[in-house]
Amino acid sequence: MNFDDLNLGTPIKNALKDLNFTEPTPIQEEAFPIISSGKDVVGIAQTGTGKTYAYALPLLRNLKFSEQKHPRIIILVPTRELVVQVKTEMEKLTTYMTVRIKGVYGGTNINTQKQNVYDGCDILVATPGRLLDIALSGILRLKSVQKLVIDEVDEMLNLGFRKQLTDLLDILPPKRQNLLFSATMTVDVLKVINEFFHEPVKIQMAPTGTPLAQIKQEAYLVPNFNTKLNLLVHILQQTEDLTKVLIFVETKKLADKLHEAYSELIDGNIGVIHSNKSQNYRLRMIEEFASGEIRILIATDLIARGIDVDNISHVINFDLPEIPENYLHRIGRTGRANLGGHAISLIGRQDDELQVAIEELMNVSIPISKMPKEVEISTILTYDETVNLGDINYLPSTSNKGVKGAHHEKKAKNQKVNLGGSYKEKIKAKYKKPKTRGQKPRGKKK
Repeated sequence: MNFDDLNLGTPIKNALKDLNFTEPTPIQEEAFPIISSGKDVVGIAQTGTGKTYAYALPLLRNLKFSEQKHPRIIILVPTRELVVQVKTEMEKLTTYMTVRIKGVYGGTNINTQKQNVYDGCDILVATPGRLLDIALSGILRLKSVQKLVIDEVDEMLNLGFRKQLTDLLDILPPKRQNLLFSATMTVDVLKVINEFFHEPVKIQMAPTGTPLAQIKQEAYLVPNFNTKLNLLVHILQQTEDLTKVLIFVETKKLADKLHEAYSELIDGNIGVIHSNKSQNYRLRMIEEFASGEIRILIATDLIARGIDVDNISHVINFDLPEIPENYLHRIGRTGRANLGGHAISLIGRQDDELQVAIEELMNVSIPISKMPKEVEISTILTYDETVNLGDINYLPSTSNKGVKGAHHEKKAKNQKVNLGGSYKEKIKAKYKKPKTRGQKPRGKKK
């Protein structure tokens, strides 16, 4: 099937032609007629399979021209980066249509966004917190909303947006079409579906946890942190194949540390992105990475789902993620649009449990590669590696067995035992009158 076989309309077909898109992905093909029918839909598909267009195409096809101010379609996403990304993709599809698309998110001036929304829009892409703030201010009215899309809902709940999401679902018009798209199905996601969706049709293109077949996975067993640094330098210096590399680390501090250390060692510009960076800086990093100005981007899980950049050749996990599902989201940044990709993980001694959890989720073992001979095995350990505070054998014994020293009997006054009883009653018995002010008898008037 190609896009000409779908009832898309000439404006959308022309936009797809400009984008050189000819064939829909499986989830786009299956979702189009169901969403067009007006039914609630739950779409479960791996990252990189075209979920955004899966809901965008049928929604835009059925959107009629209107001059009303308040939005008819709300699209909720978990991060600012995704707001910008989804808004951009929707604008590409509406090149030949008259559709007003706005985006709002936290971290920027809310008054500017209020004015932007007040000027009118047909489609509003937003993070839950900022949308709720603007709606409660009275600037934005949700009574005209006909379609609600919740994209990456599992990540939204992981980031703590459950209350804002449920508050929004409560104040939206009850008669609306609900569309939910996610890469994983969790217990919390099921609760949202059961509470707010009406007989949804489920579209699942692959079981949760199934890795993308076109991504080559491999891992190295690395004895310590400093050897990881040496191995990463060795990998990044193989510049022939590593044309666009995304490196994931667990913390913001480590991201900055690697960026500073490798900027002078590796050919090609290196960028860094995490939540402590300003919004303008983060957007600029993504734009420069997408355009090729930056060959290597070091990031936290902030953008494990918030970035859709073409032709990422390699994803490198400097640390394994604490949440196994995030491993799939990370490696899914490469191998997009049915193209090949390569994911490399550096597994430390402390990562055994994380590795097992990830492999159980995928039902696939990550192939282990031999450490390159050129990489120096460091003997220098970090403080965390030399002192494992979680090891019970490390903690000194608190037992007094065998210890000889002075022993003193307690003085009599320190041998009192609390036998219970009411303090108030004891005071009353001692002073023969109530102690509390409200219980004092009134004196006789003279």
